[in-house]
Amino acid sequence: MSITLKDDNNQIKKGLYIVSTPIGNLKDISLRAIEILKSSDHILCEDTRVSKKLLDKHLIKSKLVSYHKFNEKKKISKIIQMLTSGSIISIISDAGTPNISDPGSMLVNACVDNNIDIFPIPGASAVTSAVSISGFSNKFFFYGFFPEKNKDIVNDLNLLSKLNCSVVFFISPKKFNQSIPIIKKNFKDRKILICREITKYFEEFIRFDINELKIFSNNIKGELTLVISEKKIEKKSSQKLKESDKKIINKLINKLTLKDIIEIITENSDVSRKEIYDYCLKFKNET
Repeated sequence: MSITLKDDNNQIKKGLYIVSTPIGNLKDISLRAIEILKSSDHILCEDTRVSKKLLDKHLIKSKLVSYHKFNEKKKISKIIQMLTSGSIISIISDAGTPNISDPGSMLVNACVDNNIDIFPIPGASAVTSAVSISGFSNKFFFYGFFPEKNKDIVNDLNLLSKLNCSVVFFISPKKFNQSIPIIKKNFKDRKILICREITKYFEEFIRFDINELKIFSNNIKGELTLVISEKKIEKKSSQKLKESDKKIINKLINKLTLKDIIEIITENSDVSRKEIYDYCLKFKNET
């Protein structure tokens, strides 16, 4: 069943729109996002000065309303009142998607509680952009921003290092430098991609073996996106069938099933099940 954001009169549906905005390059915004923002009665944003640049570029005249983590509790009741009265309201962040390491979840939950329709308008993402060029596993865990306290960083990285997938973080250059010893300890022998200024003119992608990580320049502004490669699993080298194992197979081949023979041999050997199976078939065919 398809879902449309327009009603029978071809009007934008009433409700809250979670609108993704560019993560750097202002051209990275969808036509649909522009349409929704132009049709909104109000646009909630983190910083009106930042958002105004985007709106001016795309000739969007809708009213901007400051909405960030320091005032969201205070403003929610009024926003819910406007939504229940039939307003179309969009929420944007300075870059990327609201509610993904940005304000928004409190308002979304309030809308759910009040049966107000919520619509996602997807767009650019630092997370998927970084993973797409990493060359690492496309199975990934997005952690978000590093915690403030060092003990929380130590505990969380220890847990995350046990996941067999890529791990994505947001972090400031200063905190990254402080955390390098902890990263090296927990993600030894893995690789890391450091992304900065994604989609902007001076975008940079730096690759390291984690064992060789170096201090990052503190003069760098903004946030870094880190992608750490999946856990490296060393495969045990398969041993060859010993002559003693072959003798056991020869004695049991007409007494037990292949499955039982394989179970007996693999109990005390690292020989692959396939190698045992192939030998059994070969021996049977030769006798």
